[in-house]
Order: sequence, then C-alpha cells, then structure tokens
Amino acid sequence: MSRIISFAWLLLCAAPATAQTGLNKKTERAVDSVLRLMTLDEKIGQMNQYNGPWSATGPLTNDGNLLDQVKSGKVGSMLNVTGVKRTRELQELALQSRLKIPLLFGQDVIHGYRTIFPLPLAEAASWDLAAMEASARVAAKEASAAGIHWTFAPMLDISRDPRWGRVMEGAGEDTYLGSLIATARVKGFQGKGFGDTSAVMACAKHFVAYGAAEGGRDYNTVDMSMRRLHEVYLPPFKAAADAGVATFMNSFNDLNGIPATGSKYLQRDLLKGAWKFNGFMVSDWGSIGEMINHGYAKDNREAAMLAANAGSDMDMESRSYTKELATLVKEGKVKMSVIDDAVRRILRKKMEMGLFANPYKYADLKREQDNWDNPEHRKIARDIAQKSMVLLKNEGSVLPLSTKTSSIALIGPFVKAKSDHLGFWSYDWPDDTARISSIWEAVSRKMGGDSKLLYAKGAAITGDDRSGFAEAIEKAGKAEIVILTVGEARDMSGEAKSRSSLQLPGVQEELVKAIVALGKPTVVLISAGRPLIFNWTADHAPAILYTWWLGTEGGNAIADVLFGDYNPSGRLPMSFPRAEGQIPIYYNHYNTGRPAMHDSDKFYRSAYTDLSIYPKYPFGYGLSYTQFEYSPVSLSAATLRKGQTLRASVTLTNKGKVAGKETVQLYIRDLSGSVVRPVKELKGFQQLTLAAGESRKISFDITVEDLRFYNEQLQYIWEPGAFKLYIGKDAAHNNEAAFEVLQ
Repeated sequence: MSRIISFAWLLLCAAPATAQTGLNKKTERAVDSVLRLMTLDEKIGQMNQYNGPWSATGPLTNDGNLLDQVKSGKVGSMLNVTGVKRTRELQELALQSRLKIPLLFGQDVIHGYRTIFPLPLAEAASWDLAAMEASARVAAKEASAAGIHWTFAPMLDISRDPRWGRVMEGAGEDTYLGSLIATARVKGFQGKGFGDTSAVMACAKHFVAYGAAEGGRDYNTVDMSMRRLHEVYLPPFKAAADAGVATFMNSFNDLNGIPATGSKYLQRDLLKGAWKFNGFMVSDWGSIGEMINHGYAKDNREAAMLAANAGSDMDMESRSYTKELATLVKEGKVKMSVIDDAVRRILRKKMEMGLFANPYKYADLKREQDNWDNPEHRKIARDIAQKSMVLLKNEGSVLPLSTKTSSIALIGPFVKAKSDHLGFWSYDWPDDTARISSIWEAVSRKMGGDSKLLYAKGAAITGDDRSGFAEAIEKAGKAEIVILTVGEARDMSGEAKSRSSLQLPGVQEELVKAIVALGKPTVVLISAGRPLIFNWTADHAPAILYTWWLGTEGGNAIADVLFGDYNPSGRLPMSFPRAEGQIPIYYNHYNTGRPAMHDSDKFYRSAYTDLSIYPKYPFGYGLSYTQFEYSPVSLSAATLRKGQTLRASVTLTNKGKVAGKETVQLYIRDLSGSVVRPVKELKGFQQLTLAAGESRKISFDITVEDLRFYNEQLQYIWEPGAFKLYIGKDAAHNNEAAFEVLQ
C-alpha cells in the first residue's frame, strides 16, 4: 500500500502549491489515489487532532492509548509537540500505520518561537507591514526548524473591547488595518510557499466575531447584524484567504445563536463556497464537544454530526469525531462525501508541505541548531520592538535622555524583569535569564562610566504592600532623572484573561503619585498586553512611553528609545478609554440622531453626563521626539466618478531638530447613505521619515472602490453623494476637505 502512496507523490514532486482559486491537478490525483485506499476509520483518523503527551494549551481529555492510536493511523495531527527529536519519534510511529500517512504537527507560534517578538497588538502599533511580515518570517524559520509544520496564527479578530484578554493577540479595532496586517502575517509565515522548509502553514483564527464577545468575557456569546459581520469582522479573514492561508480555525463563540463550530453558513456557504477556500478548517480546542454546553447539541454524537456537516474538518481534542463519526456515517446522518471532502483537504496540505515525499523533511537537527540562536533574528526582533512602542506624552522634552546624565533612578516592578518581556503566548527557555536583557542592564550599557544608577522596586505588580515606597522615594530623590516602570503582569492579558478593571494593578499608581510629587523629570514606562486606564499618570507624569510586552529584545529596544538611538514612531491600534464605562469606544462609530459634538454638549445627547465623550488617547495616536506640521488638504478635483481617480495631498514638514518617522493617515466619511455610515473610516496610510526641517508632499489616490460598503441586502456597493476626507496624524485630527461622488 505504501508503495502506491509513494508513487502517487512522485507524480507531483515538481508541482508547486497553488492559490485558493485553483488546484494543482497532479496534487488532486495523488490525493484521490490515497483516499481510495483508506477505510472509514482511517479517514476519521485524519480528522482527529490530539495534544502531545508533554504540555497542553487547553483542558486535556486523556485516552491512555495515544501512541497506539498514532501507530494505527487514528490520528492525523498533533499539537504541542516541538523539537526535531520529539516530532521525529512520533512521525516514526505514524509511519508504522497501514498506509503510512504522516502526521501534521501544529503549534501556537503566536509571536515567535525561540526569538520572541512583541505581542501581535504591540506589533500592530508599529503600523509597519514589512516589519510584521519579517517577524512572522523569522518565527516560521525557527518553528519549522524545530519540526513544526503549522502555526495557529494569525489571530484576525477585530476587537473594540480591551477588557477581552485576547486583544493582545490581534491587530486592534480597525478592519482596514487588520486586513493589511492579516495579509502581511500570512505571507510571513508561509514564505515562499508550502513545502519550503522555512515555511509553516498559517491558520486564520477565530472564525468569526470572537472579538465581539459580550462584555469582553472570553468565549461569550455574540449577537450582531449580518451587515456588521460582513463590514467589520469578516474582511481580515477574506484578506487571509486571498493571501493563500492554509487553514482556518473556528471560534468558541456562538454567532446569532449558532456556535461557529456548527455554522454551515460560515464554513460551507461562505468560506468554502463563496470564497472558494481549498484548505481545511480545524476546531478550536474542544469546541465541537462544547456545543453541548452551548445548548446546541444534546450529546457528542449530535455535536459531531453538526460540526462535520457544517464543515469543521478536523477535531482538536474533543474526541467527538473518533467516537461518533463512524456510527453517524453508517446511520446516514453524515454522508461519506462530507468525510471525503474533509480528508481530501487535510491530505492536500500534507502533500503540498512535502510530507508524503519525505515525512522527516522538517526533522533536521542541523537546521534546528542553525536557527536556535541566529543573531540576525534578534536584530529583526529589536527593530520591530523599537517600532512598536508608542510615546504618549513628553512634556518639557524629558525624552530622549542623555548618556551623560549624572544619575538615573530606575523604580518599579519591571526594572530587573526578564521573562516578563515575553508576554503571554510565548515560550520560556531555560537560558532566558542569560539571553534577555532587563531594562536595568540595557540602560546600564547606555550610560557613561561616571553616571550613577539607583534602583528600588517600590511595589509589586499586585497587592497593597507599600513598604517599598520609602526606599523608592529616597532613591528617586537622589537622582537627576527617574525612570518608573509599571503595568500588568505578562499573564494578565491573553486567553481566558478577561478583566473587569483595566486600572494599573495593585498600588502602582500610588507609587507613580509619590514619585511624580518629587518634581523630578520622570519617565513612566507602561508594560501591558492591552490598553490600560491610568488617568492620573496620564495627566501628571511628564513623559509616558507605552512599551507593551516587546519580547526577547524588549529591554534593549526600550533603552534604544529612551536614549534617542531610535525616535519612537508607534501609533495606537486601539482607542484607549478613560474608564471602563466608556467601553466599547472606537473611532469609527456611527452617529446618533442626537450626537454630542463636544464635552459640554450633553443635554439630551448621546453622552455620559459624568464622562468625556472622547477616549483618553485616540486610535492612531502617537508622538515623536520631533514635531510634524501638516498643510491643509488639497484635492485634484471637487468631484469623483466611476473610472476616475481623485488625488488628495498634504505637505508634511518636520519642524523639529531631529529626524523622525510619521504615519500619515487617510480617513473618509460618507455624509449620508442608504444605511448609516461611520463618522470616519481609515482608508490608507503612509509612513515616511523626514530629516529635521525637511518637507515632503504626500498623496493618496481615491476611487469609488474605496467607498464601497454593505447595504441592507448585503450588496457591496458605492453610492453618489457628499463626502469628507481627512489626512492627519490620528483619527482625531480634523485636517479635512470635501468632495462629491457623482453617478
């Protein structure tokens, strides 16, 4: 039997992987030749994914005979198995099965493997698509060298609620930016294409609307109009599909009463039908069995039936398929054509990855060693870590610091932290304490030999212990400059890390108050995986740098920005609220019939009587060590028709004394339509670096294609009418011009 499979593979050794729109005929013939040899149990085995016997990223269900099932061909894929030694051992077991079909090894490589990059939300703050693609490229090289074929990333969920812990894993609140980032990350992970040993299969998750969970509570229900679904939440997934993403993962939530895992509309009609997706769909951990908890399936048999018929091709860890599918097929409740379609999709990817030709293709010890500590990878990590930080405030030009400063006090719980830099969804390696520089170490290397560094922890991340305040105040009082680190612990944001309070934990803001009261030039560094609320600090601290969690090179990158070796250029990918009561708050909202136009305009208006209508920091916000000035917007014409292009331009001038990078943002507003339209929508951006005193003209081209939206009938249309266009530094910058679209 195995000789037949090997021969089938030889038919397509030279056949490249293809995009979603077409299939390689040789690959399809090879897949069919294998499929014809398989029994029903072997087919169901390919639809089954188990966790490895070493670690877990979800609640385990143990069968006790995992390795025997691998040997008998009842497992198609495994997750949480890393390293050439382990993956090779398990692949050897799989090749003892009757048909010798190789395993796929999947892993949550979310923001790096050996080299950890900034959290995805932090990377999104760079607005640098090439840098994000490069970080995913490095992650793919390191992971594939460790025997991994497939990553469960990127997460493409749009989210407007920072209480949801998984905002750290996505690209923020904006659909346009999120779609571009989706494409960049898929390209980075998949590199030159399936079968290249430096590439891994990407997985677009979580399909779909997981980021809109009610109350920001993880796994919670989602209820929304189909128009909002198509306009806000689906486009990043469509962008990933168009970029050739290998797999999709369905989401834990129900959508309008139907669990996504059991949604035929999402999986068969939309993804595999209208979008012509030819990869496969994997469930999230246990989500097939969890349809029982939803109240959508009465037992595992019904859950397996609903999921398979809806288009869920692979069951991650619920055991529903292995236990129930064979009976369901015999009873006629699941057609054999459904099974064959799922298995065909899985085999297709295994063949495209080259696993039938060489099951040990990704099990190369030398390649694993060569990629283990590649200095070029660390350079790329440091680069995007620098680009991800957002300067929120810099009164009196406290930053950048001088290396000739006589004394600096470093205060706070993260000054000497190391593994904290890695954030959630990352790998801790035994030598991390030696590999990762703390902020203390990185700042020490920047300072001259005559400079003095002082340290006090001051307070823990959580708890109400203020006993360290006195030492912190003493050390800060002796210093010329104070650097104060605060934030949330690395595991306070992430899956199952929803929080009702987004304030700085414990007594950290009290520590800020005590230090700022000294009147010293003070820089506050905020480490977090989500937008936090720190109103007193925002209003009173002279300088604030939002550092997120930046990965392996976090400490070094922070020091680079503090001392001006890198001029901060990050821009917020989410609006920062003033209070939890503002949530959800996002820039591209709809107006009401009684919109509040400013903070004093609250009588019978859509506003809180006790809270500003504005976020603390708007979407797209970020400062630099220099100052940029925008000219008024000029338009090439006052009208736009189908087939025409309208050019909008501004002149940007660097008015400061140092070079800097600006992210010039284009927003458009449709003033009236057949359905209400957002007050602003991001439609483009450009990043450019200007020398001190330099001016440059920046232009954006707009066509009617940029003005399309979904109407009430879910038609993707544009309409004639009056529009406004804004070019500026963030979503709140009203540098505008008007134009009209004609029929």
